[in-house]
Amino acid sequence: MMSSPYYDERETRTAQEREMALMAALQRQIAHAQARSPMFSAILAGVDAAQVRDRQALEQLPVTRKHDLRELQGSHRQGNGASGLFGGFSALVYGPDLPRVFASPGPIYELQGKGRDYWRMGRALYAAGFRRGELVHNAFSYHFVPAGAMMEAAAHALGCTVFAAGTGQTEQQVRAIADLCPAGYVGTPSFLRLIVERAQALGVRIPSLAKALLSAEAFPPSLRDWLITQGIQGFQCYGTADVGLIAYETSAREGLVLDEDLIVEIVHPGTGTPVPDGEMGELVVTNLNPDYPLIRFGTGDLSAVLPGQCATGRTNKRIRGWLGRTDQATKIRGMFVYPSQVAEIVGRFPEIHKARLVVDGRMSSDEMILQVEVGADPDGLQGRIADAMREVTKLRGEVHFTAPGGLPEDGRLIEDRRSYD
Repeated sequence: MMSSPYYDERETRTAQEREMALMAALQRQIAHAQARSPMFSAILAGVDAAQVRDRQALEQLPVTRKHDLRELQGSHRQGNGASGLFGGFSALVYGPDLPRVFASPGPIYELQGKGRDYWRMGRALYAAGFRRGELVHNAFSYHFVPAGAMMEAAAHALGCTVFAAGTGQTEQQVRAIADLCPAGYVGTPSFLRLIVERAQALGVRIPSLAKALLSAEAFPPSLRDWLITQGIQGFQCYGTADVGLIAYETSAREGLVLDEDLIVEIVHPGTGTPVPDGEMGELVVTNLNPDYPLIRFGTGDLSAVLPGQCATGRTNKRIRGWLGRTDQATKIRGMFVYPSQVAEIVGRFPEIHKARLVVDGRMSSDEMILQVEVGADPDGLQGRIADAMREVTKLRGEVHFTAPGGLPEDGRLIEDRRSYD
């Protein structure tokens, strides 16, 4: 049983020790990406990896943003094997070194290499209180997206056993928790709330569930406090399918501490120029993963650096967490939805003049409503649009009709009205 409050000794390094290690790893990663990743061979053509010795030199390299990744993957899919599938960014090809491939909405395809705790989520699980010899109830999806596999790999790295619950079937989830007595839950915060409420409605006690690592959607203080009244200490982490863990919450509950295996910058949206600490900007990440090297990857997420260090003694920088998007894309029930997907739905129905996807809800209970302007209401149109919305976004939602001219003329395809109090 691990007794240290820290996952490893790197969490308490001095800032100078950490920076020296990261910059040395950066030089190796750039050289590796130039040699093994066809796309970065082109993007970083002429760059001398040995000269990228500090953050000032890193800032001179181009930013590759998430929408670039999606477009480049799409344009390269006629290529051979993994090289074409991943837009030339992967250093791996199909075979034993690339055991799994996943698909996120967009679509964007992600890979899983062979490394232990490939997405490095073990650090976040440990900070949330999970320890060797425990059972973890993993309610992240195992279908198409990598979330379930990300957390399972992390739990196994800690020496935990995993119940592969996946999503849905709330009553069966409750029964499994009551029978198996897991020490904690990993999944979205909204689904944990549904499980607890269903257990109460069924009169089933689930006292073993005392901690949770939550991600993929907002975790508002109101829900955190409600879970505490139910005997569950919930902690959040922030990551992406592309780079894995980015930052994680600790018992101090003061922002999110950055992972030890990334170089993180906060830049002015649309540029590669860093903002001063404390100012909000786009989160840009350079990973040190040799299988899928991403140099200055623009996540499209907004955040800001918090001053000082974590009260737990962890010395890495902290960020405020997810503060929104630089574009109209938004995350609904753990899945990104893009304006291009709304446009795709509209393009399937000549009866639609204009549309806007409105996201609303409270306490992490997302409601998705597609408002559409139609000149007429043919029988069955509403149902067909709802079916198309589910097919394109992989999410259920409502369709509301409005007369032509009923939607604002502001060019927005997605409007997020949710409150995170």
